[in-house]
Amino acid sequence: MRDFLERFRPAGTPGAAATGVPADRTAERAAELEPALTRLADVQQEAARIRAAAEQEAEALRQNAAREAARMVDAAREHAPEVRRQAVEPLLREARQEADALRAAGDRTASAIRERAFQRMPHLVDLSVADALRLTGGKRDEP
Repeated sequence: MRDFLERFRPAGTPGAAATGVPADRTAERAAELEPALTRLADVQQEAARIRAAAEQEAEALRQNAAREAARMVDAAREHAPEVRRQAVEPLLREARQEADALRAAGDRTASAIRERAFQRMPHLVDLSVADALRLTGGKRDEP
């Protein structure tokens, strides 16, 4: 510690000039710092090399991820029609069942109307014939 603090002492004492050579602080600092700065430069070069390698690896990973994403999108697009079909199938089945039920109800209603018409037809024919005869002034032979 003493040697470290010694560096900060003035070259000479105030007052009359002392004989001797003043300390060359710049040379001392350069000599002291040069090995550390040389090592720091080496470390900076190593860091730059590591950074460049990491950037190359990251770019390769990005490209691989982009290819994998494109493959996944293509696979999803390929499977989309089947997934849609499976999603719609229950709805179509329900719609078909509802249509069948409506068709059956319509058939039952039409059958009931036909049956009523069949039952009412003789009476309606008699009424129509009677009206026609009355308009023509003729008489109908009744059995």
